[in-house]
Amino acid sequence: MAEHHPKLSALHTRMFKAKAERKLSFERIGKEIGRDEVYVAAVFYGQAKPTTEELEKLSAVLNLPASHLKDDLGAHYFPDRGGLMAVPPTDPVLYRLYEMIQVYGYPIKAVIHEKFGDGIMSAIDFSAKVDKVENPKGDRVKLTLEGKFLPYTKW
Repeated sequence: MAEHHPKLSALHTRMFKAKAERKLSFERIGKEIGRDEVYVAAVFYGQAKPTTEELEKLSAVLNLPASHLKDDLGAHYFPDRGGLMAVPPTDPVLYRLYEMIQVYGYPIKAVIHEKFGDGIMSAIDFSAKVDKVENPKGDRVKLTLEGKFLPYTKW
């Protein structure tokens, strides 16, 4: 299942295989475990730390032994976030997201500073949503990124 990503662990690859075999979407898995589909995808890519309860629910949904999930993703596990992608990315979807930041990053940053002051948008206290917007000219992808504003402190 290297098509998902060559750096995935054996367990994460198994999770993708189980998802495919059971014909599940991230949205469906999210409903089963009580989480958003983007969070669920982050768990599959090793970019989020599931709780013990989430691992139990994932076990049931994916039909994988809970012990296998807990052995690899249990209390001792902490994701190594951000290491999956080269910069610039070569995948076309990821490259276009990167391109959006290259083109609109500074304008977005300027608007954030005008509205909030000197600071950043958190990627820790954060959520992301992907919606499909039907349009006669071609369906649209709507991304909503919501993060807590964190002002820079002075000392």
